[in-house]
Amino acid sequence: MKHLLSLFALVASLFFANHVVAQTIAVTNAWARATVQGQKATGAFMTVTSKENSKLVAASTPVAGIVEIHEMKMDKDVMKMSALPNGLDLPAGKAVDLKPGGFHIMLMDLKLPLNKDVAVPLTLTFQDSSGKKSQQVVQVPVSVQPPSGQGMNHQHGDHKH
Repeated sequence: MKHLLSLFALVASLFFANHVVAQTIAVTNAWARATVQGQKATGAFMTVTSKENSKLVAASTPVAGIVEIHEMKMDKDVMKMSALPNGLDLPAGKAVDLKPGGFHIMLMDLKLPLNKDVAVPLTLTFQDSSGKKSQQVVQVPVSVQPPSGQGMNHQHGDHKH
């Protein structure tokens, strides 16, 4: 496990990119919440801006067995989290924030603790309006709090892992 984490740190130091721009999609301000020993889930957050209408349809990382796109929202005075099996719409020219308490990428069945000050690779799969898929690999820094210093209120509601 330590060797795997060291490998991720090495890759991150060589290819660290907190700002990734592909053909028509920009991913900025990416970060993942640090975990403690034994914790099996955490969230990844970022801002995604697409030049054309598209969707974030999937995500994957070697550090988690399950990766899902989620949304948290109020339902009868209770905050609930649910997966978005059809993906997350990215309207043309509009920045979509994936942040604590809203849309986010859920990393579950973690294979190792995500320690502060390392970065993990996260492959994002996008689909444009014609159905064509493309992928971007983002090196996501792990932190205890968002880069802006805002707190995180990440509750799981009735969602079962």
